[in-house]
Amino acid sequence: MGPSTMAARAAGCCSSAALAFFRLHPLRCAVRPAAALVGGCSSGLRGGCRSRLAHSIVDLVMEELRSRRRVRVSAKIGLQGTKELPDNKIVKRTLQKGLLLEFQKDPERSLLAVVERPDGKKNWMVTDQNGVMSSIKPQQVTYVVPGIMNFDYSKIDEFLEKTQNLLDPTILECAWMELSEKDKSITVEEFAEIVYGTKESLESYCAHLLLSRDVVYFVKVESRDYSMYQPRSPAQVEELLRRKLAKEAADKELEEFVHLLKSAKALPMESKPPKASWLVEEKVRQKIESLQAYAVDACDDEQRRLAGNILKAMGFTRTSSAALKLLINVGYFPVHVNLDLFRKDLSTLKVYAIDVDEADELDDALSATRLPDGRIKVWIHVADPTCLVKPHSIIDREAMHRGTSIFLPTTTFPMFPERLAMNSMSLQQGKECKSVTVSVILNLDGSIAEYTLENSVIKPTYMLTYESATELLYMNLEEEEELRILQEAARIREQWRRSQGSIDTAMIEPRIKVSNPDDPEPNINLYVEDQANPAMQLVSEMMILCGEAVAAFGFDNNLPLPYRGHPQSNTAVSVFSHLPEGPARSFANISVLRAAEMDFQKPVPHGVLGIPGYVQFTSPIRRYVDLLAHYQVKAFLRGDSPPYSAGDLEGMTFIASMHVKVARRLHSNSLRYWLLEYLRRQPKGRKYRALILKFVKDRMGALLLVEVGMQVTTTISRGKVGDQVSVTVETAHPRDDILSVREVVEDTKDSE
Repeated sequence: MGPSTMAARAAGCCSSAALAFFRLHPLRCAVRPAAALVGGCSSGLRGGCRSRLAHSIVDLVMEELRSRRRVRVSAKIGLQGTKELPDNKIVKRTLQKGLLLEFQKDPERSLLAVVERPDGKKNWMVTDQNGVMSSIKPQQVTYVVPGIMNFDYSKIDEFLEKTQNLLDPTILECAWMELSEKDKSITVEEFAEIVYGTKESLESYCAHLLLSRDVVYFVKVESRDYSMYQPRSPAQVEELLRRKLAKEAADKELEEFVHLLKSAKALPMESKPPKASWLVEEKVRQKIESLQAYAVDACDDEQRRLAGNILKAMGFTRTSSAALKLLINVGYFPVHVNLDLFRKDLSTLKVYAIDVDEADELDDALSATRLPDGRIKVWIHVADPTCLVKPHSIIDREAMHRGTSIFLPTTTFPMFPERLAMNSMSLQQGKECKSVTVSVILNLDGSIAEYTLENSVIKPTYMLTYESATELLYMNLEEEEELRILQEAARIREQWRRSQGSIDTAMIEPRIKVSNPDDPEPNINLYVEDQANPAMQLVSEMMILCGEAVAAFGFDNNLPLPYRGHPQSNTAVSVFSHLPEGPARSFANISVLRAAEMDFQKPVPHGVLGIPGYVQFTSPIRRYVDLLAHYQVKAFLRGDSPPYSAGDLEGMTFIASMHVKVARRLHSNSLRYWLLEYLRRQPKGRKYRALILKFVKDRMGALLLVEVGMQVTTTISRGKVGDQVSVTVETAHPRDDILSVREVVEDTKDSE
C-alpha cells in the first residue's frame, strides 16, 4: 500500500525540518543517522522516517541523554542552570518567590509572570510580562519554567523575544514520526533535549510552547505529578491535518471576503458594487447571504456562526443591527432599505393557534386588534418551513412527490420528515417561531383596505382545539377581547363574501382517531366536525382572507403564483333558497358547481368563495402547492427573482396534484373502513338521525347520518329534501365494504 497524501506531506516537511534541526544542534551520536534520515526516508505514516542504521534517532538521542549527567548554565540571559530531572517524569514544582511561570489570563490569552508572594492559603501574587500585578489560582498555572530562581520580571520581554528564533513547528512532524513508531510518551523537558540538544530554561519553554499549541501531532496526558505528551495515531493525524488545511482555506476565504467588504465600504456611494455582483461567485454569495440572514434575524446556526466571524473580523459587534449597517455601507442594501420586508418581531402579540386536538403539524395562528378608527386589523401567521428547506433540495423534491401530508385514522404520513414537520417547522406554544405574517386591515364592510406580507417572529400564546376555542367564545371573557375581535372579523368577512356571490358549501365531516390499531379491538374515537361551529367558521374565514391577500400581493407585484379560481355556477343560488341552511343546501350547491380553474400568472375570480383571487398559503408544512407559494413570496421579500416561472409552477403543481389524488383516495378508503367498523360495534337496533340530501331515483334517497357524518343510501317512505328521518344499521362489514341501513318509520300516534 502506497503512502497517503498526508503521510507524503509530513515526510516532505520532515526532511527540511530535520536538516535545520541537526545543523543547529549537532549531537555526537546523531550526526550520521541524520544524514541517513535525509537520504533514505520511507514515507509511510506508521513507518515514519526510518534510519538505515540499527538504532533510530530517538534511541540514540535518549541513550545520549541518559549518559549525560551534567548541569548546563544558560549564559544567554543570565539564568541559573537546570537541575537534573528524573528520566521518566518531571515532578510539578511547588510555587515560590522568583519562579517564572505561564498562567492563563483568560480563555484566549496566556501570559508569563514572576511569582512575588503568597496571597491567602492557595493563591499567589504574580507580576506579568506587562508589569501588572495580580492574584492567580494554582489552577491557572499552565507551566513552570525549570531552572530559574529569583527572575526579574523586567527581563520577560527579552526572554520571549529569544523564544521566537527557536519556534519551528515543522520539528513536531519529525519528532512525531519517530515517537509514534514506538508509541512513546515524552515530557516537555525530554522533548527539549531531543529537538534542541538541551533542557535548559529557554529551550524547555520553547518545547512547552510547541507542544501546548500543537493540535495535530501530540496530545497532552495528565498525571498527578507531571504532564506528558502522547503522539497521536496516524489516522488521527491524517484527519487533523485535513481539518487544519480546511480551516486554513476557510480562514483565507474569510480574509479575502473581509478585504472585499472593506474595499466596497471605502468607495463613495455612487461607485459601490451592485447587489448582483455579490451573488455571482458561490463563496462570496454564501457569506453575503449569511450576513443578510443575520441582519433580518432569519439565519440558521451555520449562517449565524459565519456572519459572526465576518462581523468580528470587520470590527463590528455581533448584532443584527451591525450586520444591517455593514450591508448598507458596502452598497448591498439601499440606505433607505424597507425593514418591513425582513423578519419583524411580533412576539408581543397575543396569538391563537386553533386546530383539531390531535394535530401534529401546526401551520397557522391568528391575532387581531381594533384600530382607533374602529376598523379591525388581523394577522394571519403562517409557519415558515422555507427557513429550513430550499427549492430543488433533496427534501424539497421528496415533498413534491408526496404532494401532501396524509392523515389516516391510524397514523400520519407527513409531507416532510417527521422530526422537521412536527418540531422545527411547526408553531409551538410559548416559543419564538419564525413565520410569514399576512396582516390585513378590514374596511367596515369586510373588504380589504390594506395588507402587508412580512417575515416575522411570533410566540403563540394559546394552542386551542376547535371545541375549547368555541367554549372561550361562548364564555365571552373580557381578557380574551382579541378572540372576540377575530370572531367579529369573521362575521363581517362572511357577510361581505355573500354580498359578492359566495356559495355555502359547508358540510358535516367525520374524523376518526384509532389508538392501538394493531389490537383485535382497537379504540375508535369518532369526531363529527360541523362547519357551522363558531371556531371553525372563524378559522375558515381567516384562511380565506389570507388567500385573498396573497393573491392581491401576487397581482400587485406581477409574481407567478398558483392562483386558484372557481367560476360561478350556471344555476342561480336562489334556486336552492327553499332548502334549510346547512348540509342539505350545501349539498345542492356543490352538485351544480363547475370545474375549478388554476392560473399561474395572474389571479382568477373565485366565485364559490366570492373573492377576486385566491392562493392557498396557510399550510406549507402539509401541502406542497402552498410551499411553492411560499418559495415565490419569500424570494420577492428578499429582493431576489422568484425561483420558478409560471410554466415551472404549472408543471410542479400537476405532479404534486397527482400524488394528492392518490393520498385523498387512501384517506377516503381508510376513513370509510373505520367508520364501518365503528358502526359494526354499535348496539343492534340503534337509531340514527339522517338528513335527506337528495332522491336518486323514485324514493331511493341519499342520506347524511348526522351523528356519524357519513352518507348512505336507502329507500325513504316519506319526507322531502332537507327533512330528517330515523334509520338503523342492518349490516356493516368493513372488510367487504358493505353497509346497509333501513328507515325506521315512527308511529305518528306514539310520536304525538
